[in-house]
Amino acid sequence: MENDPELNGKYLGTISKDFVVVAETLREASYQVRKRNISKYPIFVFSRTQVPVGSNFLAKEELALEWNINASYLEDFMQRQLVLEDRVEDFKAAYKDADEFCCLFVVDGEFQNFVFIPYPED
Repeated sequence: MENDPELNGKYLGTISKDFVVVAETLREASYQVRKRNISKYPIFVFSRTQVPVGSNFLAKEELALEWNINASYLEDFMQRQLVLEDRVEDFKAAYKDADEFCCLFVVDGEFQNFVFIPYPED
């Protein structure tokens, strides 16, 4: 579950550009998901088109972004079999500190991958 080289080359620039705009909103949403005991593992789905994973959180048209952003969490990914039962412990082990990193699931056509992006310093 490391940051994929294909992701770094093809997507990281546009994701980073959008991420800077929404980072504080995502940080607060992540905090609320954890504070309310919804999940210890918030995940934000970045996709160019709407996908049926998580809840629509930020539409690209509203903020002039390149990516739509849905809010989700590990248990939702498990129900949808995007993280299989025998891989849950691997996911948890790879998951980075949610106060410092944002867990993204990038979807673009057939490409799907997790990436952890550090929140900007205050």
